[in-house]
Amino acid sequence: MTNIAQLSALELAGKIRSKEISAVELTELYIDRIEEFDGEINAVIVRTFDRAREDAKAADAAQARGESLGPLHGVPMTIKESYVIKDTPSTWGIEDFRNNVSATDGLAVQRFRAAGAHFLGKTNVPLNLGDFQSYNEIYGTTGNPWDTSRTPGGSSGGSAASLAAGFCGLEAGSDIGGSIRNPAHYCGVYGHKPTYGIVPMQGHDLLEGAPQADLAVCGPLARSADDLAVALDIMAGPAQREAVGWQLSLPKADFSRLKQLRVAIWPTDVVAPVTTETADRAVMVGETLSKLGATVSDSARPNFIVEEAHRNYSTLLQSVMGASLSDESIESIELKVKNLDPADMSRDAVNARGVVMSHRSWLRANYAREQQRRAWDEFFTDWDILICPQMAGPAFKHDHRGFSQRTIDVDNTEQPYMTQLFWAGMVVNSYLPSTVFPTGPSRQGLPIGLQAVSAPYRDHRTIEFSRLIAREIGGYVPPRDYA
Repeated sequence: MTNIAQLSALELAGKIRSKEISAVELTELYIDRIEEFDGEINAVIVRTFDRAREDAKAADAAQARGESLGPLHGVPMTIKESYVIKDTPSTWGIEDFRNNVSATDGLAVQRFRAAGAHFLGKTNVPLNLGDFQSYNEIYGTTGNPWDTSRTPGGSSGGSAASLAAGFCGLEAGSDIGGSIRNPAHYCGVYGHKPTYGIVPMQGHDLLEGAPQADLAVCGPLARSADDLAVALDIMAGPAQREAVGWQLSLPKADFSRLKQLRVAIWPTDVVAPVTTETADRAVMVGETLSKLGATVSDSARPNFIVEEAHRNYSTLLQSVMGASLSDESIESIELKVKNLDPADMSRDAVNARGVVMSHRSWLRANYAREQQRRAWDEFFTDWDILICPQMAGPAFKHDHRGFSQRTIDVDNTEQPYMTQLFWAGMVVNSYLPSTVFPTGPSRQGLPIGLQAVSAPYRDHRTIEFSRLIAREIGGYVPPRDYA
């Protein structure tokens, strides 16, 4: 029998609704688990247990009056530290923001509360949300519940770890370079990177009033695809200013059986090779779909040069990430760029140019991106879903050396640490939706997830695919020590 702590959010809401368990009892169960098990994992680094108990009592009182607070009535959540919750710090792991305590709840938190959920606390992140690992000087290092000597991913690493360890019913993260999806992959849960712009970023910020950055999105993580669908609908839709003039109407999934789909399989690439075991999982999904009657191709690809597309993403990504650098750092990088050979297209050269490029250069890079987006539009007229890796392999051992010193072992070949951005970046750069879904453990006993990608605004297509494929290959499985 499945441990109630490891049920999906909707299953938990159903048990509260049927009075099999109260919101207070469920909240205390999760608090007990966090207090018992989180010492080694270190996922829930800001704890709001007293407020959670009050909210759970209010949920039970509302139910006693015959009132429903929404689809997540009484469900306890945790949420990424970068989101704003009243009376808690949002630091992004940056020491200078240690005392950056919020006076109000942010928009996403307000929306989850309006849907009936309440919050046990906030989960760990890397410094400035910029790593595949989740550690910082304020809160320390978060471990993967499957093996705490390994990363849970980043930057929503605490989010995925909290879910996998059974510390909450639902989570939300953010993604600019795979930060929802790589933790989902590493921890064996589900994660959805929405189409750019459909989920407001307000309330996910260090400073109130910051405009939404290019590329970045907020989205849910969960233990089931059904939960992703509900959470996305809760999070999505215009913020107050935009709501005056427009409303979001995401299309529902346009299929009911996997055999109806046209699916392209992209198991690896010379630009960013993945482990044989990871590539084989993508092939296995394709074979499973073929047996069910779906149309499957292992050669269909969007019509652009992959290396150029990745350089374009790297350029635009660094333009965003460099915005927070000091004047001294920018001056140093400008000097470096001035002395670069124009023909130098190495990763370091591309990244440096992206950090300090002019608005004129940004517009040109954006034009190049638009050509990629048009190529994806054409691709998704012929294909419904693309299946591809999220990362090069399963979760790796903690490595806190400088970025330039880090490598990833890919079938006994050392790969530069940031090569993995390729798989996340081609989706991010063209504003596409992507759902990471679990495919089961590796030979080492570590989770392997894959991406299901589709056309813009077809978010429910990728989520529904992830729901249906779980019936064929299995879905979420909790780590043995936390089952």
